[in-house]
Amino acid sequence: MATVERDIDDLPKNAANYTALTPLWFLERAAVVHPDRISIVHGSIRYTWLQTYQRCRRLASALSRRSIGHGSTVAVIAPNIPAIYEAHFAVPMAGAVVNCVNIRLNGSTVAFLLEHSSAACVMVDQEYFSLAEEALKIIADKNKSSFKRPLLIVIGDESCDPVALQSAIRKGAIDYEKFLESGDPEYAWKPPADEWHSIALGYTSGTTSSPKGVVLSHRGAYIMALSNPLIWRINEGARYLWTLPMFHCNGWCFTWTLAALCGTSICLRQVTAKAVFSAIANQGATHFCAAPVVLNSLVNAPPEDTILPLPLPHLVEVMTAGAAPPPSVLSAMSSLGFRVTHTYGLSETYGPSTVCTWKPEWDSLPTDARARLHARQGVRYVGLECLDVVDHQTMLPVPADGATIGEIVMRGNIVMKGYLKNPKANEETFEGGWFHSGDLGVKHPDGYIEVKDRAKDIIISGGENISSLEVESVVYQHPAVLEASVVARSDERWGESPCAFVTLKGKVEEAGRAEDIMRFCKERMPAYWVPKSVVFGPLPKTATGKIKKHLLRARAKEMGTLRKSRL
Repeated sequence: MATVERDIDDLPKNAANYTALTPLWFLERAAVVHPDRISIVHGSIRYTWLQTYQRCRRLASALSRRSIGHGSTVAVIAPNIPAIYEAHFAVPMAGAVVNCVNIRLNGSTVAFLLEHSSAACVMVDQEYFSLAEEALKIIADKNKSSFKRPLLIVIGDESCDPVALQSAIRKGAIDYEKFLESGDPEYAWKPPADEWHSIALGYTSGTTSSPKGVVLSHRGAYIMALSNPLIWRINEGARYLWTLPMFHCNGWCFTWTLAALCGTSICLRQVTAKAVFSAIANQGATHFCAAPVVLNSLVNAPPEDTILPLPLPHLVEVMTAGAAPPPSVLSAMSSLGFRVTHTYGLSETYGPSTVCTWKPEWDSLPTDARARLHARQGVRYVGLECLDVVDHQTMLPVPADGATIGEIVMRGNIVMKGYLKNPKANEETFEGGWFHSGDLGVKHPDGYIEVKDRAKDIIISGGENISSLEVESVVYQHPAVLEASVVARSDERWGESPCAFVTLKGKVEEAGRAEDIMRFCKERMPAYWVPKSVVFGPLPKTATGKIKKHLLRARAKEMGTLRKSRL
């Protein structure tokens, strides 16, 4: 037997059969299997899978003819439009790395990203051309003698002012459609020689330091793209609504998943509750991904924005990730006719990498119990080999008691290659052979994990740890609260105490509401958890709808120390 095993193991790799794993093959297959099926819908634009494949090959060819290939980075600054979808295939078809840039960033941050990634080409939507101009000027002024202007391509869009497009072209940018015409629709692209080659680069938010460049591989993107439909109820031919920005973790790899499923991408340039309900009604959208803040906007949409009778005429599947959705929001979404799948992950794990897998036996539980179970982050994705909650000092797993807090760590094929040009950060984040998420959580007896907070968001009051997420979940239950975020505020007596930043619903008056919210919380949580400060107003958010807690922490610091706080 040992000899047979050795003989089997010693068989050489058959070069004729070996092909690197890459999601690029999904597009080629979609064009063969369903050449006439609609691949992309955007306003009046309709592309088939064959057309999308040809357009991607044209773009890859045009880039290659300008010596943009292996070792090059192509930056894309655009909202959810066909061109950014095409770039996810075309750029790696040319051998280059696609870097989708957050359109909400300022000029100096975009300049840092373009310079750090050594972008050889910048593709930019006409609405954001001035942002790209500003960023390139910052780089040019900083490197007067050595600056080499990248290839600049401007993308027109029917919903934007055509004057802006012509202005960009006059300034030396190449029109995207003209650029495609210079490429070959039959371009003979090749898969990467090694599946560990990089396919995408994305940057973290950089709230406390410079953004870090997260490098993803063809192999990881392939595995994640196929894990998505295995984890979620998204089937062949699905009609997927792009509420999640494609520039965020490459749309959680659903850019590539949609090609594998030969589905239809419904582009949404701007996300509003009315636009989401309209896409469900008029485009037959069956699936979308969104941060909890988007779900909250749907739950609280005025009747004139819902368009459709509620509950919805057909079931719509929703995947949510980001900050833990309050159980009240999950319950309300269900009553509207949405079925929510709760996931959790990071840019460093190709997007969501755990899922709160629903169990049939939970169906018979009371609504509140179901919502609490649903709010947990769950178990590892099919493509993630290892997940645990460990003591940060010993790296030993914490007991599965639902109470002992540790750090969530991961290991496997859908963990990033590493941070670009940042060996110190790589050493720290992969310490002990695990990827350290920086999130604190617990492990329940059934093996499901639950995030309790980011390490930096834990509030230490009188020596006791308070989870800001758990306080938020209670504040959200108040009938007048639309949005809430809780951070630590300096407290004269307790060291720190919870400070709640709140947006109220509709025309609710603020007068007397702070005391009302505090009383509401005191009836539902330990006294020392109750927010000692309540501040009203709109909450600052990222492009993906996450609340910018670092700005709220800064505001709490500006408010100064809370005097004579009492339990």
